[in-house]
This record gives sequence, C-alpha cells and structure tokens, in this order.
Amino acid sequence: MQPQSHSSSHGWQMLFIKEVKRFWRVAFQTIAAPVLTALLYLMIFSHVLDGRVTVYGALSYTSFLVPGLVMMSVLQNAFANSSSSLIQSKITGNLIFLLLTPLSHRDWYIAFVGSSIVRGIAVGVGVMLITMFFARLHLAHPVWALLFAIVGAGLLGTLGVIAGLWADKFDQLAAFQNFLIMPMTFLSGVFYSIHSLPPLWQFVSHLNPFFYMIDGFRYGFLGQSDFSPWLSLSITAAAWAIASWLALHLLKIGYKIRS
Repeated sequence: MQPQSHSSSHGWQMLFIKEVKRFWRVAFQTIAAPVLTALLYLMIFSHVLDGRVTVYGALSYTSFLVPGLVMMSVLQNAFANSSSSLIQSKITGNLIFLLLTPLSHRDWYIAFVGSSIVRGIAVGVGVMLITMFFARLHLAHPVWALLFAIVGAGLLGTLGVIAGLWADKFDQLAAFQNFLIMPMTFLSGVFYSIHSLPPLWQFVSHLNPFFYMIDGFRYGFLGQSDFSPWLSLSITAAAWAIASWLALHLLKIGYKIRS
C-alpha cells in the first residue's frame, strides 16, 4: 500500500494541524530545551571569545554568533520534527492510519514539511528573544532573515522526511543526523567566519549548502555576509528543490511504508 493519488480539499490541513499539535503538546522538550541548548552555547563561546575575536571589522563576536545560533536552532529542529514524526509512526504502527486516508503524497509533504517550518521558526524566535539579553541586535534586513529561515527550515524539514522514510529504527535515524546533519551544521560558519580558515577548508565550506543558509540569515541581521544574499538564496533554494523532488518521489512510491 502507498499514499493515495487523490486527496480531499482539506486533508493536508488536518494532517498539518495534527503535526503541529504533536510537537506543541511537548513544547518543554521540543521548544524550551533547544532554546536552553543555544543559550548555553552562547554563554560559553561569548565568555571565552568575546573581546578577543572581532568579525567584519569592529563587530563583536557575540553579535556575530547570535544569528548563527538562531539559524542553527531553526535547522536542527526542523529536521528533528519531520524525521522523528515519521520514524515514530513507523515503529508504533500508526502509519497505517495515514495510509488508509485519501491523502496524496503532496499532502503528506506539505503537512510534514510545513509543521517542521513552524517548529523551526518557533525555536528560532525563542532563541532570538533569550539572546537579546546578551547582545544588542537589530534586524538590518528582516525580510531576508525571514526568507532564509523559511527556506532553510523547509530544506531541513524535507531532509527529515527523507531520513524518516529511510530509517527503520531510531539508531539509523541518529546515524543520519550525527554523521550528516550535525557536521554540516557545525561546519557551516555558525561559530566562525570562513575567511579565518585555511584555503582548503574555505573551499570545503563553499560546497556545504548549510553555509549559505547561515550566511544569508546572518546578512538579514547584520547587513554583512561573506557572500551575496542572492547567491546564497539561489543555492539554498536549489538544494531545497532537489531534496523536495526526492522526498515527493519516495512518498509517491511508498518507499518503506507499504506495509
């Protein structure tokens, strides 16, 4: 069995609401805990490096770090939302109830990725609010910041769908996150400017689509970035389009959810 090819007009909305309620019921774990983790990163790194490292001329390290932490939180939690929902449904057997509905593969995609965007941005807003006590920030280009947050969360939510479909158990999902998502996130320039790296590692960073998400989002806050926000947006959107095609294809053929 696989997701049906037709759908009711409001089917995706019901699944979307269900997914949002799923993580909101445990908001202390899904929202508050990531905010606390980001706060600990900020307290440690700002205490050690603020006043010793300047970026983009006279910009303090804390002011540079905060947008990166916000975006990192958005990305990690968007991935966690869709991937955990799918793997839990597969393991508990609840997925069969979704397969019996007239929802199309596109409905599944919109609901899972849409709810991931909501969770990612909710965590990002929480991190931004709590870090305002540590650094004076203003949104130089709020539209750019919001755009990168949505596109970045959409990409990671889509990767979460792919990972959730591929994984058969939690340790496989953990491997996907620990060996792919986490390294790409931490090597994306959250804690440093890539111009401080040797040429080889600068080249490697340019191959990482996560770098462009962080760099573009930082531009929305600071009005400064390592690359043009248009270039960063183009690369990020292209990566999302490719991941979306793969996720939709896997959902359409019922990959690992046939029984």
